[in-house]
Amino acid sequence: MENNTQLNNPDESIEKKSLISNKLSEDGITNESLGNDHIGIEIISVKPDKLYDAISTLKEYGFNYLQCQGGYDEGPGKRLVSFYHLISIDDHQKIEKIKEIRVKVFLSRDSDLSVPSLYKLFKGSDWQERETYDMYGINYIDHPNPKRLLMPEDWRGWPLRKDYIQPDFYELQDAY
Repeated sequence: MENNTQLNNPDESIEKKSLISNKLSEDGITNESLGNDHIGIEIISVKPDKLYDAISTLKEYGFNYLQCQGGYDEGPGKRLVSFYHLISIDDHQKIEKIKEIRVKVFLSRDSDLSVPSLYKLFKGSDWQERETYDMYGINYIDHPNPKRLLMPEDWRGWPLRKDYIQPDFYELQDAY
């Protein structure tokens, strides 16, 4: 895998931006290239039903570490996003440049907010997916412990959504 630095030739730069996206497409994984982020890391989008296949294939390509998983809300009435930052971990003495990829799953807030859990591929996704569920209400199918992580179990709503209305009163149950 080549790194994602910009080249002088604009045509080559466009090809370079979608290098991994093109490779996934060649391997039968439907995706959309979203270009590169501000530091040159390629970003791709996949549909929820293609996420597990895409991440499995990226792991085969050498992206063997889930650096971060999270979510965000694009704004009231807009989409919710589950995102994944994958990197390639190798012998640290041989690494010249870390290979990275960003993957996003866009979900319409008025549709099914379910995506496959990556727990079987990356055990570290456990609490990250639980936090995203807890704050945004995105459900991770086949997660081994799909319950709230930060908020009380009986909390209503998803506190980091842009359209969240904080309750006036919450009665804390006696924990003792």
